[in-house]
Amino acid sequence: MANPVTGAPEVFATEAAQTLVENGNGGAPVHVEPELWGLAPFQIVSISMLVLLLFAFFGAKVHKKLAGGIDGKIAAIKEQLEEAKQLRAEAETLREEYAQKIAGAEKDAEAMLANARHEADAILEKAEADSKDMVERRKRMAEDKIAAAEREAVADVRNRAVSVATAASRSLISDKHDAEADRLMADKVIAGI
Repeated sequence: MANPVTGAPEVFATEAAQTLVENGNGGAPVHVEPELWGLAPFQIVSISMLVLLLFAFFGAKVHKKLAGGIDGKIAAIKEQLEEAKQLRAEAETLREEYAQKIAGAEKDAEAMLANARHEADAILEKAEADSKDMVERRKRMAEDKIAAAEREAVADVRNRAVSVATAASRSLISDKHDAEADRLMADKVIAGI
């Protein structure tokens, strides 16, 4: 049977094409969806996927494998959570330990500072005592030098006085004694012996 508008033979006569002709479309082609048992292609694909999944879950026991994989993931996550709890506990312990160490270090620092102050005071007292001793020694040394200088000056003055007195005595003796006076004096000393 030929198409009355186009004159081409009609392979499949559908009600939709006849309706187009009757509605005045002049038999222009219109896209018509194919159907199987009254279902559209996407519905057939959806039903096929559902049947495949049902077979996979119940026939091939994939659900057990999926459940086992999920259980494995759950166990791994629980293990990670336990490990995280342990790490947190260890971190808390370390934090407390370091807090104690810091407190101990602060106490040690305070003790060291007090000890250093005590030692500094002792060193300062010793330095003051040593400086006093050194001043006393230097004072004694200066006094000893002054006394030695005085003795030396006195001895020098005595020596000069003796020299001057000796020179004056010679001069007086030589002026007042002549050779005759010396002879008389020597005879007198000899007679007294």
